[in-house]
Amino acid sequence: MATVDDFQATVSLGDLEAAGRELVSVDGTAIALFHHEGEVRAVDNRCPHMGFPLSEGSVADGILTCHWHHARFELSCGDTFDPWADDVRTYPTEIRDGTVFVNPNPPRELPPDEHWADRLETGLAENLRLVVAKSTIGLLDAGVDYREPMRTVLEFGTRYRESGWGSGLTVLGCMTNVIDDLDPTDRKRALYTGVRHVADDCADQPPNFDQPSFSTDEVAFDRLKSWFRDCVEVRDADGAERCLRTAVATGRSEPEVAELLFAAATDHPYLSSGHVLDFANTAFECLERVGWDDADETLASLIDPLASADRSDERSSWRQPIDLVALLEDVYGGDVTATSGLEDLASEGAGQSWSPPAAFQETLRSDDPEAIVDALANAVRDGATTEALAAEVAHAAATRVARFGTANEFSDWNTVHHTFTYANAIHQSARRTDAIELYRGVFDAALNVYLDRFLNTPPTPIPEPGANETGRDAEAILEDLLETFDREGAVNEAGRLVAEYFDCGGDPARLKRTLGHGLLREDAGFHTLQNLEAAFRQFDLVANAVESTTGTDRDLEHRRRVPLIATARYMAAHFPTRRQAEQTFTIAARLNRGEAIHDG
Repeated sequence: MATVDDFQATVSLGDLEAAGRELVSVDGTAIALFHHEGEVRAVDNRCPHMGFPLSEGSVADGILTCHWHHARFELSCGDTFDPWADDVRTYPTEIRDGTVFVNPNPPRELPPDEHWADRLETGLAENLRLVVAKSTIGLLDAGVDYREPMRTVLEFGTRYRESGWGSGLTVLGCMTNVIDDLDPTDRKRALYTGVRHVADDCADQPPNFDQPSFSTDEVAFDRLKSWFRDCVEVRDADGAERCLRTAVATGRSEPEVAELLFAAATDHPYLSSGHVLDFANTAFECLERVGWDDADETLASLIDPLASADRSDERSSWRQPIDLVALLEDVYGGDVTATSGLEDLASEGAGQSWSPPAAFQETLRSDDPEAIVDALANAVRDGATTEALAAEVAHAAATRVARFGTANEFSDWNTVHHTFTYANAIHQSARRTDAIELYRGVFDAALNVYLDRFLNTPPTPIPEPGANETGRDAEAILEDLLETFDREGAVNEAGRLVAEYFDCGGDPARLKRTLGHGLLREDAGFHTLQNLEAAFRQFDLVANAVESTTGTDRDLEHRRRVPLIATARYMAAHFPTRRQAEQTFTIAARLNRGEAIHDG
């Protein structure tokens, strides 16, 4: 075609007037030309929604309508009437000597990163899964660091959900926590998973209205902490929010703010099946990625779930047939909100170096709650830090999942899961602050491990290191592992394959990528997404947690593999799903690459 300036000749004006529309290709771009109401219009032939050829659409009253999903576009500028469709690109036209000329490369109004950032906000506000998928893929393809859209989603999720932090934001935190463990394409899936869960969680919810901080910086930290805990105790969410915002506004350090929150989150054992403390820990993990500048809004979103939480000390399971709360009160110093007894124990252990006794894990998983509480109290007295003790309890909780008996009711998977993720949250929190109150979280988690004991009756055996040295190729084992997720009930086989992979010298990083891929191709629910993240975190931490002990290399190898065996079994119990989210992701990826979706 002849080139004049930036315009290229296409078809004769007479032919276009007679046909009403023509499909042309200019510099490899398919462009739909329309003659409507005496004007020539040119638009990208691909409908921005799902790629249907717009040359096969209808034009009336200045509106171009796509025939596939009925997306409508203002013909002269390409703007859509329907937010789920996106605007269609238009091209300048000129008539020269009876020929229609088109400029196929006009400047874009927005660069790709800004365009997809705008679309992400639309997808969140309207809860549009395909828009969310296209925008997250588009942003990462444009070289945008995942933390930027993460910040957008975090801000949206805390602003537009009156009931505060929920499962959606927790999923966002979990997915960004594991994002570096995944293959590049699965990183897009992970971000998409987090974003769509936040959008779902906020859909049809009223927005949040903030309480201001106090207009003073003269309140001592201990008093502010006391006020905060008192407000939470009587479920005064507004008062608690003002205290928390004041702590942030007056420049309290991250460990101090963490202490304030975690103290209230452990004033009663195992709040809301562990979700409250897990939410709080995930919020701090999100701030580690997006920056402390977002702390005010992010942490304030934790107040409502904290103040409205179910309290386990009000449950019969914690009171009968053995009063577990009374056991805790004896250690804490009078009631479940006390810490004086723990402070005395920690004072005795100051300066000492603690290593878990040989039978410590067996005690934690025993059927004697008094022995469990005594073992923990003695550990604190002997110098065990909150982090070291939390690591032991987290391993015991992971073992419950790894040994879960499949004869139990399916819903009981979540019982052991909640204990595991709570114990992991305590472990992570203890690495952030050395607040004495976190010892209470360790005791609470340990007693929940005790309460879960019947779900390991009889316990499913965990393959010992070296028991599966088949000599098979490691990649073949990973293929078999993914195949188990295609079959219902392949729970024990999934755990055995993880053990075999370790025994055959497989690379743990490759195993984690495979588990991540297996998770993200499914319509995985909140708990399954949580479970994998907790398992990855425990796997990464367990080596450091036991290096200072007197355990053998075999002990270390056993502890290292338990979290990944546990999560493989948990995933296998919940898969396969219909994979609707994966279908949407695949369509979005193909559309962003310019591939044809419609075959008609």
